[in-house]
Amino acid sequence: MDEDFLRDLFASIAPLSFRKMFGGLGIYTDGLIFAVILKGELMLKGDEQCCEQFEAAGMTRWTYNNSKSGKKVLMPYWSAPEQAMESAEDMAPFAQLAFAAALRAKKT
Repeated sequence: MDEDFLRDLFASIAPLSFRKMFGGLGIYTDGLIFAVILKGELMLKGDEQCCEQFEAAGMTRWTYNNSKSGKKVLMPYWSAPEQAMESAEDMAPFAQLAFAAALRAKKT
């Protein structure tokens, strides 16, 4: 996914900026990160207020196992919905939810 594709996909959240991070890419607007690309997968920021909508769309939460504690760690990012990957119009509601989650995270 190149930056032009992402700018088109997230037209409802313009303007975008990008930063390389942890071997991936952070996607920002207004200085807030609302999406990332990790291992080639687009993931959207989420929280308790949007997780039901994300799950209903078939999105899965990013998790990993902590090697020291052996516990599962839940990250605040969800896989982007497949059905919205080709259309800015279809992606817009999910992008708005992700940006709202980023705004709420900034307040805490």
